[in-house]
Amino acid sequence: MKKIRITLFTFMACLSLFGCSTAPTKSAGFTASGQASFYADKFQNRKTASGELYQQDKHTAAHRSLTFGTKVKVTNTENGDSVVVRINDRGPFIRGRIIDLSQSAFSQISHTRSGVINVVISLVP
Repeated sequence: MKKIRITLFTFMACLSLFGCSTAPTKSAGFTASGQASFYADKFQNRKTASGELYQQDKHTAAHRSLTFGTKVKVTNTENGDSVVVRINDRGPFIRGRIIDLSQSAFSQISHTRSGVINVVISLVP
């Protein structure tokens, strides 16, 4: 019984110290740089991790840890063009890529034939 109480106490202490989320907050001034890609046509109307359907004409994106609903500004480092997207999915899971954009969002900042571009992302208040 004593062992259970110690384990429970340790677990509760960890929760209070680290919280339940590792996603950056808006006050953290989060920015990141890396590569962006876009969803293939085959994902049209498939469920995203948030439960909504992927729509290639909406300005949405996948990020590994940002909270669903978070808006980020994605800037193409080559031409300076930017687009604001809402996070509604998880990914990408390829080294170096930091965000997967919908086709319409990607086409706002680069030609889709580029495939992968270098970007900087930052939170939108």
